[in-house]
Amino acid sequence: MDHFEVFGLPRRLVLDEAELQRRFYELSRQHHPDFHQGVSPDEQARVLETSARVNAAYRTLRDPIRRVEYLVRLGSAPQAQNVESVTLKAPAGLLAEMFEIQEALQEAKAGELDETGRVALQGQRAALEVRYREEEARIRGPLSQSWDGASQTDRPRVLAACREALATRAYLRTVIDDLAQVLGEGQETHVAHHRH
Repeated sequence: MDHFEVFGLPRRLVLDEAELQRRFYELSRQHHPDFHQGVSPDEQARVLETSARVNAAYRTLRDPIRRVEYLVRLGSAPQAQNVESVTLKAPAGLLAEMFEIQEALQEAKAGELDETGRVALQGQRAALEVRYREEEARIRGPLSQSWDGASQTDRPRVLAACREALATRAYLRTVIDDLAQVLGEGQETHVAHHRH
């Protein structure tokens, strides 16, 4: 049972968040272990498993980006494979585009960062942060809407676009964080971002 099925929802990316929350509270009350203390150990284990599944599904589906990531993983994983084990690879074009920045990062890590280099890396970091926000907005908006409106024959194309956008976003986040570390800037603001 996937996360959408837990809540009885179709695999859509634009969800009514109030309805999702309402269903979460309803299922949480129904499957909360405190309400099943007098049942057999096997039944308690089943209730705990169901409660954990509901919580995991809600954590994923309530966040628009995590929802897209999950849908991409669902569409990428063979039936027998764990959805969470599917990894996203940065597009080759993006890796080539970032080659100079990666070289500058390596030089900076080796202690070869002068003031001119620092200013250049700060500018690149600022530009990448803008691009990161644009990519995230594209995932939350147009790509999510495209998926929901796509026909069955168009869905693989939209799924591939979502996969590439997520991989681009993750790679940009990594490079931005690496730049921040080398520059000694903004460490506290990046702790909340998890690396992919």
